[in-house]
This record gives sequence, structure tokens and C-alpha cells, in this order.
Amino acid sequence: MISALVRPLKFALFTGKAEPPPLATRRTRVSAPRWLAPFTTLDWVRLAELTLAILLYATASSDLWQRLYDKQMTSPPALPFQLALVSLSLPVALRDRWPLGAWRTALVTLPAYVYIDRMIDGFPDQGMTYSWPLVLMYLLVLYTVASRNSEAVSIAVWAVSMLYLLVFNSNVVPVGAAVLAVPLVLGYNVRARRRASAKLVEESQLKVVAEGAQAVLEERARIARELHDVVAHHMSVIAIQAEAVPLKAAGDAKQLEEGLAVIRSLSLDAIAQLRQVLGVLRDADGRKETTPQPDLEGIDALVANARAAGLAVLFRRSPQVEEVPQAVGLSAYRIVQESLSNVMRHAPGATVSLEVAREGDELVVRVANGPGARPAESSAGAGHGLVGMRERAVLLGGTLEAGPIADGFEVVARLPLEAA
Repeated sequence: MISALVRPLKFALFTGKAEPPPLATRRTRVSAPRWLAPFTTLDWVRLAELTLAILLYATASSDLWQRLYDKQMTSPPALPFQLALVSLSLPVALRDRWPLGAWRTALVTLPAYVYIDRMIDGFPDQGMTYSWPLVLMYLLVLYTVASRNSEAVSIAVWAVSMLYLLVFNSNVVPVGAAVLAVPLVLGYNVRARRRASAKLVEESQLKVVAEGAQAVLEERARIARELHDVVAHHMSVIAIQAEAVPLKAAGDAKQLEEGLAVIRSLSLDAIAQLRQVLGVLRDADGRKETTPQPDLEGIDALVANARAAGLAVLFRRSPQVEEVPQAVGLSAYRIVQESLSNVMRHAPGATVSLEVAREGDELVVRVANGPGARPAESSAGAGHGLVGMRERAVLLGGTLEAGPIADGFEVVARLPLEAA
């Protein structure tokens, strides 16, 4: 308990250093004239404080000399007189850079002002005279101390100030307590508002960073979906073709050559699409890939590849779907691509019914397959295709339903055209 009380006093009187001043804005800083060689910029706030300090010095000097003349007194002691003038001006000049240092300077030099003041008035019992330079100086210093230090330090400064007031003039303690509290409360409010603003700025910066990280994650997920669609489809077709070509050729070199040509064409198509997806990652200048994304026109190639891989695909497309938004066309293409790849993996040789039609304001994609002509060899690597298809549909505001039907499996995607 005692340590909690002593620590702020020690900080305020001896060891403490105030928080740095707020950064100067363009409104308060201007370029200095060429003849001010040591300075590159001028801070209007500090220039105003220096001017005020000079004004307080001159005003206090004039006031004290006038009082000496009225009392018909000789010249006062030089050192106490100059300290008295410094006590009213120097703290104002120091308060922006060193608030606690300015306050300590006032504490050290104020006794000289009290001595000169009482010497002029003949050391009256009612205490010292409170001139406006003295009041203004001390209130400004207290405000700066409170705006740049913690609440505990401000309370310690107020307590020491009250002790000074009690020693030099106990008659005005009640009024002085209220007057000295005003700049401290104002400084506390300014400091609280400044800290709240800094916290808001920090939170805004963290939000920007978080949004950037979220955008990166979303972009990675999008690229992962694209890679999954491209690799899964083409690799499935290539694997099935590589297995089927030797069986179909049965030693016929011409058929074997044609089958290998189909595999080569599929491989080149896969490489081209992989380059298209990964191009944006390798572009250091942030340029976007200009190669067109797949759309509904590319479904014909998917059907041809699926038929070449041994699927019996019945494809129906209504004439109303010739022109659809790019995002809808790309999502429909990927859904068909993934659905055919799943049929190749899980029901090789099956009969597939594929329909792309427009129903009202929606593009509807239906892919249904029957049982496979032969058992699937392996389902390794499966499990994420349906999630990716459903996410594509949801991102466009649509729906995707997938599940078993009699002797097979069906995927139905509804993609809104208006929202896209």
C-alpha cells in the first residue's frame, strides 16, 4: 500500500519521464526559412509556447519593477529576482518536450518568486500575491503533465502542489484545490481520448491485416479448387486411357498410336490448364492471367474425353444457355468436370446422363450415372470433390444436391443467373 503511494511521488519528483508528445501534423509544421540554418522545419505550437514564455518573462519583469517603484524600493537581489522571472517563463518553454521537467523547474524556482513578492509587500501574513502570469504558467504545466502521464502521477503532482499551497498560503487551500484540479482533469480526458484514438487506429490496422490474411486464404482455397478440378479430371481420364488403349489395340500399331495421341492431347490440355491456374502465382508484377477461363462451351470437350475413357455419356443442352455470366459458366464447367471424374473413379464404364438447361432465372446442371461396367479399382484421394462443387454453388447463391439414386448417383446444381 505504501509502495503504491510512494512510487508515483518518486516518479513525478525524481525518476519519471513523460510520454512522448503527439506527432506534429502538417498544419503545425512548416519549412523554415533559409537563414535559419540549424532548423529544417518550424513547429508553430512550440514557437507559440516560446513566444508565450518570453511574454510572461517581460510581463512579470515589468510588474515587479512597477511594484518596486511604487514602494520606492531599491533594486532587489539580482539572483532571486532573475530566478523569480525564470520561474514564470522557463516551465512554459519546457513543458512540451519535458512536462515533468517543467513542473520540477517550477517547484525549484517558485520559492524565489515568493521571496521577491513578499519582500516587495513587506512579508505580509496573508501570503503571496497571485499574478496572472504565475497562475497561467502553473495551470499550463499541470495540464501538460496530466495529458502525458498516468492518473497516479497526476494525483501525485496535485498532492505536491497542494502541499506547496499549504506552506506558502494556507488561506486559499479550498479554492486552490479546485483550481489546480481543473487542468489535471482536462489533461486526463485528452490523454484518454488520445489513447482511445490510437487503439482504434491499431485495431483498424489489425483488421486490415486480418482481412488481407483472409483474402490470401480465400485465394488459396480458390486455387486449390481449380487445381483439384483440373488434376482430378485429366489424371482420371489419362489413367483410364492408359489402361484401355493396350486392350483396345490388341497389338494393332495404328490403334495404339491413336490411343497414345489421345493421351498426349489430354496431357497437354492438363498442363495448359495448370499453367493458367498457376500463372497468377508466378507473376511478380501482379498482372492477371489473360487466358479465358473455361465455360459452357468447354463441356463438349469434357464429354468427348469422358466418352474416350469408356463412359457412355448422353448430353443434352437447351438453347437458352448459350450466353450466361462468366462466373456461372466457369462453375458449371467445374461441376460437370468433377462429376464426370467421380463417375470415372467410382463407376468406370457407366452410362451417364448430363443435362444443362435454364429453368427460370437459374442454370440447372444434372449429372446422373448408372452402375459401373466394372468395379472401381481404388477411391484414394476422393472425398473433397463434392465439398468443392457445393462451395462453388453456394458462392454464387445457388444450391447443390448430391446423393445416391436407384442403381447410381446424381448431382443437381442450381446456379442463379441474376446474382452472378
